Formats: sequence, C-alpha cells, structure tokens
Amino acid sequence: MPSTPVAIVTGAYRGIGLETCRALAERGYAVVLTARREAAGRQAAEALRRDGHDIRYQPLDVTDASSIEHLARFIDETFGRLDVLVNNAGIFPDPTPGSGAASVFAVDAETLRAGFETNTIAPLRLCQTLIPLMRGEGRIVNVSSGMGQLSEMNGCCPGYRLSKTALNAVTRIFADELRGTGIKVNSVCPGWVRTEMGGPEAPRSPQEGARGILWAATLPADGPSGGFFRDGQPIPW
Repeated sequence: MPSTPVAIVTGAYRGIGLETCRALAERGYAVVLTARREAAGRQAAEALRRDGHDIRYQPLDVTDASSIEHLARFIDETFGRLDVLVNNAGIFPDPTPGSGAASVFAVDAETLRAGFETNTIAPLRLCQTLIPLMRGEGRIVNVSSGMGQLSEMNGCCPGYRLSKTALNAVTRIFADELRGTGIKVNSVCPGWVRTEMGGPEAPRSPQEGARGILWAATLPADGPSGGFFRDGQPIPW
C-alpha cells in the first residue's frame, strides 16, 4: 500500500470543496476530488494537477447508494485504504432567505426531504461505507453550518437548518461509536463564505473557509472527536 495519505472531498469542483482539495494536496495527500457534474469535476481536477498536485477525479452522486459503493471500490482497489473523508457536498433547498416562502409556515415536505437526503443522509451513508477503509485510523469532517446551531437557532430556511442540525447529530453518533479507535469525527462550520451558495456579499473567501476543514482533517492523535468547530475553536451546538 502507498505511504501517501489518501483523502476524499465530496462536492469539490468549486468553492470550499475545491480549496480543501488544494490545501490537502499541499499537505502531501493524494486527493480524490468527487463531484456529480463530471465535466466540471474533471476540469477542476486537471487544473489542480497542472499545479503539481496529486489529484484524481471520481464521479459521485452522494444521494445514490450505488455511486457511493462504486467510489468505495475505487478507493480500495487503487489505494487499499482511506485516511480522510470530507463530507462537503451540500445544498440549500429553501427559497431566498427573508422571503415569505422561506418561512417554516410555508416549507413543503419535498424541500425538507431534499435537504435531509443530501445534507444528512448522504454523509451518513458515506461514513458507513468508507469508514471500514480507514482500518481504525482516520479523520472525518462533516461540513456543517452555524445555521444548524440549536443555541442560535432563528427562523427561516428550515430545509437547510434542520438538515445541518441533524448532520451534527450524525457527527456525535459516529464519534461515540468510534471511541477507542484512531478515527476522529467532527463537524466544522466554515463561516459565511463567498460561494455560489453563500453569495457575493459573504465576508470570507473559499480559502478562508477551507482552513478550519483542513485543521479538522489533519488533527493529531490527541485531537478532539465529536465536536463542533469554527476556525479550529469549539462552538456551541
């Protein structure tokens, strides 16, 4: 098996995911950049390879169990193990914040289902399928959001808020069941970042948003597990 550590980043053809791929590659990881949009994913991976990084593209629809299984087979056959999983892929299923349509009184079941399917169930399935490839040592980063904090929960956007709150629960459950192993599972809020989801008014760049993810993905053996962090600092659930 190769000595180079191996990382997977989901939803990684742009924004925070792409910058996380770049940051991990700069740390010496072989990075598998995954995305549902194949042309965009291959283009992003090729751009990073031209910069000298060890990047491979693999197609992944995080809501498709067979696509997750295909990725697991690729990792096992190519590397024989996995060291880091960054569950970055996510959607904002609600209407524009501030509009009446984004109210909890207006949300429909399909919006809630879409949020949970991509933002909660998909990371859970990826953890179930890929953690065995970590062989008892690894790091999992669930990219969450301050909008999922119960301690600061406000109105609006229930499809997104509820799915991210539930993702934080996924983090806690896996972390507890993995106690006694070398696998650490944490949630990270990257902050409000200038991406297609965050919009042009957000104060943080994708590079700044990726820093906290990189921190959690490269924790030392005595690092935390089962926590919620922003910029490497714990934040309330």
